[in-house]
This record gives sequence, C-alpha cells and structure tokens, in this order.
Amino acid sequence: MIYSLLVLSSPVSGHGSRHAADFAKAVLARGHTLRRVFFLDAGTLTSSASSVLPQDEEAQIANWIALAEEKNIELAICITSALRFGMLDAAEATRHECAAATINPAFIISGLGDLVDACNGVDRLVTFGG
Repeated sequence: MIYSLLVLSSPVSGHGSRHAADFAKAVLARGHTLRRVFFLDAGTLTSSASSVLPQDEEAQIANWIALAEEKNIELAICITSALRFGMLDAAEATRHECAAATINPAFIISGLGDLVDACNGVDRLVTFGG
C-alpha cells in the first residue's frame, strides 16, 4: 500500500506528531510505501530547528529527520502555516527580511497543491492531530 500522512498537531501538545512518526516507521517496516508527510497548522512547528524541550521530553524532530535521511521521505510544511508560526527556510527568511532560517533543512516549504498531490495515487491519507 502507498500512504501519505498529514500532521496537524504541534509536537508539544498531545501525541499526534509522535504517533505519526511511529506510524510512519511501522508502515515502512511492513514494506509499504510512504509518499510524503505534510505538516499543516500547528504541525508545522515540528520542523523548528530551534526548539529546546525539557530533559524528560523527547524531541520529535529527530525521528522525522531520521526518516527523511534514511528512507528518503519528503517532509513538507505548508507555507501559509509556516509563515503564521514563524517557520522559515533560508529563501523565505531572506524574502521576509528575517535574520535566519528557523526550520531544519530536512523539511521543505510547499503549498497546499503538494498536499493534494500527496493524496493522488495513494491508497490512504492518514491524519494525525486535529
């Protein structure tokens, strides 16, 4: 089966991001294909390169970076949500005259068209958070 994931919840509120990462690992471990992970609304905060969590909390970004690097999974964040939450890549930081990028380079900024594209040709779109 071919899957795409939609992550809506912040990595610091609830377990949506963690469950999505665990689900992604399980999908791949069973030999299925993961086409794209799209982060929307507060889910874009998952891409933050500057988040520092208390020692007793696991940073979810490490799980996503590992998936992107090891399995060549595209991690896309919605540009509208990204701007709303201050999540900028180098190009957007320059365009908006901000000092620096705020997202991890494992993530890309894209539009809702890429979410629609993520739904085309897949067997399932699974949503986490809400």
